[in-house]
Amino acid sequence: MYEDKPWLVHYEDEVGHTLTYPDILLHEMLVASAGSYSDNIAVRMVLKYLPLGVSIRSKLTYSRLNEVTDRFAAALGELGVGKGDRVAVMLPNLPQMVTAFYGIMKAGGVLVNMNPVYTAREIQHQLSDSGAETIVMLSGLYERLASIRDQTSVKNVILTDVPDTLRFPFKKLVERQVRAGGQMVDVPSASHIYRLFDLVKGHPPTPPRVAITPDDLALFQYTGGTTGIPKAAMLTHRNIVSNIIQLSHWFTSLEYGKDKMLGAVPFFHVYGMTVSMGMGIYTGSEVIVVPDPRSIEHVMDVIHREKCTIFPGVPAMYIGIINHPKVARYNLKSIKACLSGAAPLPMKVQEKFSEITGGRLVEGYGLTEAAPATHANPIYGMSKAGSIGIPIPDVNAAIMSLEPDEEERCLCVPVGEEGELVVKGPQVMKGYWGMDEETALSIDKEGWLHTGDIAKMDEEGYFYIVDRKKDLIIASGYNVVPREVEEVLFAHHKVEEAVVAGVPDSKRGETVKAYIVLKHGETATVDEIVEYCKENLAPYKVPKVVEFRSELPKSQVGKFLRRVLVEEERQKMRQKG
Repeated sequence: MYEDKPWLVHYEDEVGHTLTYPDILLHEMLVASAGSYSDNIAVRMVLKYLPLGVSIRSKLTYSRLNEVTDRFAAALGELGVGKGDRVAVMLPNLPQMVTAFYGIMKAGGVLVNMNPVYTAREIQHQLSDSGAETIVMLSGLYERLASIRDQTSVKNVILTDVPDTLRFPFKKLVERQVRAGGQMVDVPSASHIYRLFDLVKGHPPTPPRVAITPDDLALFQYTGGTTGIPKAAMLTHRNIVSNIIQLSHWFTSLEYGKDKMLGAVPFFHVYGMTVSMGMGIYTGSEVIVVPDPRSIEHVMDVIHREKCTIFPGVPAMYIGIINHPKVARYNLKSIKACLSGAAPLPMKVQEKFSEITGGRLVEGYGLTEAAPATHANPIYGMSKAGSIGIPIPDVNAAIMSLEPDEEERCLCVPVGEEGELVVKGPQVMKGYWGMDEETALSIDKEGWLHTGDIAKMDEEGYFYIVDRKKDLIIASGYNVVPREVEEVLFAHHKVEEAVVAGVPDSKRGETVKAYIVLKHGETATVDEIVEYCKENLAPYKVPKVVEFRSELPKSQVGKFLRRVLVEEERQKMRQKG
C-alpha cells in the first residue's frame, strides 16, 4: 500500500509527482534572484508602527543584499573562515540574519543556528560541541558569551544591533529603546571583536573562491531529540535546496517576484529558515522580517499595512489572531496561503482563520532532521481534519511496526494501524555531528529516517500523528526536552525529586509543568523555583506551572510515570468541560 503511494492522486494539478533539483548551492539561489529581480525589495524589516501610520522600517534590494553578502563573505575569509568552518549566529529575525546566512554560505562555512534567548550554559554547550571559532550576535548578548568564552574555541566575535540598518531619526529612537531594554550595550574594544557593518564596508564585493559542492555541509541545526542530549543535525546544501524547491511547488499560488513572505517564525528555527527566508529568497519574494513576533497585534498590523501574501507560522500565532479582540480592525485579506507547522493545528482554528483572511491555512509536518518539511495538506486541495497531510514531492513515507524485534520492527503495518512514521527524501540530513551511534539509530540501513513519532495512514494516503516523540514537549512550536529541565531542577538544593511534562494549553498547545517533591524539612515557593529556572534555561523551557507533591507516580522498578501525570491533567480539563 505504501509503495503504491496513494497520496499522489491528491496532489494539485500544478504539483509534479517528482521534481528536478538542480545542483546548486544555497547562496546561488540568492545570486539567481538578484539577477532576475535586482531592484525588487528582498528584505524589509518592520518594527512597531508609530502614531499617524508612520512605520520604522529598513529595506535591502536583491542587488544590494547580494553585494552585502559578497562583502561579508570576503570579511569572513580574511578572518580565517574557510570551507567547513563553523560560524555561530545568534540573532533574531533581522536583515543582518539574512546577511550572515548567505555570507557564511558564500565563504564556504557551516552556519550554527543559536537561539538568542539561550543561557550561558546552553551557549557553551553548542559552541564547544560545534567547534565554532566565529560568532555573530547582538551586543546585548555578549556578556553571556564572555562568561564562558574561555571554555569554547571562539576567536572572532562579530556584533550587530537592531538599529544598524535604520536611518535618522528612527535609528536614534530605536537605539534608545533597545538600550533601555538591555538588548544593546557598549562592548569594550578588543582585538577579537568586530562590528558587522564595519566588516561589510571595509571589504570589496569579491567573496573568496571556495570549492563547495551541493553535498557539502551548510548548517548545524541543534535538536534536543528524545534523549535530552542536544544533537547537531548536519544538513547539506542539497538537503535545504531540495526542501525549498519542494515547498515552492507545493505553494501553487506563488507568484515569483511578486509575493510578500511574512518572516515571523524565527530564522534560527529550521522551519523559519527554510520556509520563510529560504523559499522567500528563492522565489524573489519580499521577505518581511518581524524581529519580535510575540505581539500578535503587531503581526496583524504588519499584515494589514504590508499586504503580506504568504504566512508560514505555528498554531499559537493563528490562535492568537482569531481570538484577538481587535482582529476586526485589521484587513488581513491579502493572505493567500499559510502552512502551519511545529505543533498540531486544530481544525476550528484552520476554519476560523480562513474565514477571517479569505486565504488557505493547512497543517504540515516536519522535523529538524529533514530540513524540515516532509508532509503537508494540499493548499487548495483536500485537507483532512487532524491530518498532517500527505508526503510532498519525492518524499516516501511508511508506518513501521513498533515491535522490539529488529526484523519485525522493519515491517510495515497495515493501513489504519499505528506504528512509527519513517520517511525518505532528498532533504533528509547527512547525520548527527560527532554522534555515529545516534545517526545509526535515526537512519537505518535502508535509508529510512525514523521520526520517533507514532502515526497512522488512511486508505487515501493521509497521515495522522497519534503521539509525539516520547515525552517531548512542544510549546508554541519550540521543542522542550523534559530531561534538560529536570536536570536543572535536580540541581536545586531543596529539590529531592522532579518530573517535567507537557500539559495541554489553549494558547501554546502544550506548556511546561514541573512536579516537585522537596527534601525533608525544606520549603519553597513557586516563584523561587521559576526564578531559579530562569537563570539556567531559555524562557520557553522555564516551567509555567509548578506543583509541589509529597510523592510522584512510579513504576515497580522506580521509573517516574510521566504519562500518568499528563493523563491527570487531561482528566482535569475534561471535567472542566
